[in-house]
Amino acid sequence: MSILRKNKIDFRLCAEDMPTKWYNFLPDLPKSLPPIRDNGHHSAQKISEQIRPKILLEQNNPKTQWVDIPTPVIDRLIQCGRPTPLRRAYGLEKYLDTPARIYFKREDTLTTGSFKLNTALAQAYYAKEEGRKILISETGAGQWGMSVALASQMFGLKARIFMAKCSLAQKPYRQHYMKMLGTEIYPSPSQKTNCGSRLLNRSPEHPGSIGTAISEAIESALETPDSAYLSGSNINHVHLHQTLLGLEVKKQLSLAGEESVNHLVACVSGGSNLCGFMMPFLKEKNEGLDIQMLGVESTAAPRLTKGTYEYCRSDVAGYTPEVLSYSMGKDYIPAPVHAGGLRNHNSSPLVSLLYKEGIINARALDEIKAFEAGRLMLQTEGILVAPESSHAVAAAIDLANDAKESGEERVIVFLASGNGFLDLQGYNEVLDL
Repeated sequence: MSILRKNKIDFRLCAEDMPTKWYNFLPDLPKSLPPIRDNGHHSAQKISEQIRPKILLEQNNPKTQWVDIPTPVIDRLIQCGRPTPLRRAYGLEKYLDTPARIYFKREDTLTTGSFKLNTALAQAYYAKEEGRKILISETGAGQWGMSVALASQMFGLKARIFMAKCSLAQKPYRQHYMKMLGTEIYPSPSQKTNCGSRLLNRSPEHPGSIGTAISEAIESALETPDSAYLSGSNINHVHLHQTLLGLEVKKQLSLAGEESVNHLVACVSGGSNLCGFMMPFLKEKNEGLDIQMLGVESTAAPRLTKGTYEYCRSDVAGYTPEVLSYSMGKDYIPAPVHAGGLRNHNSSPLVSLLYKEGIINARALDEIKAFEAGRLMLQTEGILVAPESSHAVAAAIDLANDAKESGEERVIVFLASGNGFLDLQGYNEVLDL
């Protein structure tokens, strides 16, 4: 009998087993997050209070260990595919001939093909409860924009998205998806905002970035009555909502008979998938379990591995507060690589603190190595992951090869944060197929 028929592959939870509370990991941090600075041309605090739903600001620093997920959000999450499977990568293990046991969390199975939906639904619900009519946000590679587009429809709202111009050109089908849901979408920089116009006047061929798109989305929200600005990453309430990832994985590893995990691997930019995946394990790590946590970034924006730990803003216009984080500098323009979700000039203060304190490690990989790992994942597991996720695959492969060299049995879990079918053009260009 084949190994696949002899052994269980997928470890699934029933809808009734999906977590009904988000996990507040702030008490588990080695120290408090550094204070923000709000002394720029704009008052970031006042801007945030105007454009963000109030409860999201409160969820940046919850007062309890567990935060209830509203029932309408749970219902929508289940409708969209939660809980997602944890899969044992037998095919990849066999190809690598490694003693390591490799698992991956399949966020690619959600209806938008990305983990971003976990917080988009929550934020859309809270915006609806406050009487907001239109959701406005930015997106890099487009997974977040697609999630906001679907969430807006599910809660009877409109949506407007500013997408990094180079990513919009590279991934036109994400734009088509959003437009089918009635979402307005603009390339960033655009002529839709004063900020975008200034950028284009200075640099007509500006490829755009998450930083430019954030500035345009916030400016648009400030000028649009009854709107709510949503963030897909970098913010504590986003990391909180994403703890569904790690909470589910802990239950699923138990179903798989694993008493512990040696390595957790995720791609990292603003950090929402990494934090949501890893922070539910932080308490065990603090208690002495040897859990190695690895964030994998792109060499196009190597904030953690080559950046400076400094106060900086997430946007280029100065609407966001200054936060202490690893940064390439606000004027840094990342190369227009196909892993658009990793093309941000700075990391979140949470990810930066974790790295600074040695809780997580970091590696930067170029897109050729990452895409080659994505191709191997398709060949061995039959699953095509997003370019961002392929960075995590590549790092997990390296860890499995290390286990082979040392002869150690290790448990490696990586996060397949998104689906790669709308990124086939990128795979084709990078791998020269």
